[in-house]
Amino acid sequence: MERTVFNEAQIEMLGALSAIKSDADLMALKQAISEFFANRADEEMEKLWDNGTWNEQTLEDLRTAHFRTPYEG
Repeated sequence: MERTVFNEAQIEMLGALSAIKSDADLMALKQAISEFFANRADEEMEKLWDNGTWNEQTLEDLRTAHFRTPYEG
């Protein structure tokens, strides 16, 4: 059986999780984590806009794109 080795971030999260004593605390932590990742996504999108990788045309292309898998029958 392989041994799991945690990285620094995982160890920190386990420490934080050990302090959760109620459903309200768990919900607050989930909210904080969600906000963290939402902020990261916003920052990355800003970078894409700033360097020209993402623009109005990209949005329009995505708006009209069809990503469904075609069915063969």
